[in-house]
Amino acid sequence: MTAEELTLLVPDEAAMLSFGARLAAVSEAGLAVFMRGQLGMGKTTLTRGFIQAMGHAGAVKSPTYTLVEPYTLGEQQVYHFDLYRLGDPEELEFMGIRDYFNGESICLVEWPERGTGVLPPADLMINIELEGSGRRLVLSATTVRGRAVVARMRAEP
Repeated sequence: MTAEELTLLVPDEAAMLSFGARLAAVSEAGLAVFMRGQLGMGKTTLTRGFIQAMGHAGAVKSPTYTLVEPYTLGEQQVYHFDLYRLGDPEELEFMGIRDYFNGESICLVEWPERGTGVLPPADLMINIELEGSGRRLVLSATTVRGRAVVARMRAEP
């Protein structure tokens, strides 16, 4: 395992919510997190834990049909993208995707492979796979910002 990668085992839904909260605690403005995994792997659950930990008290559902759901959480703007139903990556250009990735907001993207060629690069990639009855999360940092998040995740108990 390199300094740019961290593998964690998450046994159940409650632990995935807790991981999302932990990730929120070590995140910073401008972070782009891409989540990959098959349907039902917990991408939206992870996002729910993240957004609720940042102070959102309402429901957090996947924006499957709207593609993006904005959250203003104190001073921080968080955008939750679900690109599962994206027909063509060029559709992202029409919705002004670059405005969301502005260096100040946090962007959480489900199904980023559907936006290949249009999405900016991720700071942190999270691959989610089955591990017994739980999940294995592999966090891969691709930028300095992402490496800082992984380092803070390692330092947290």
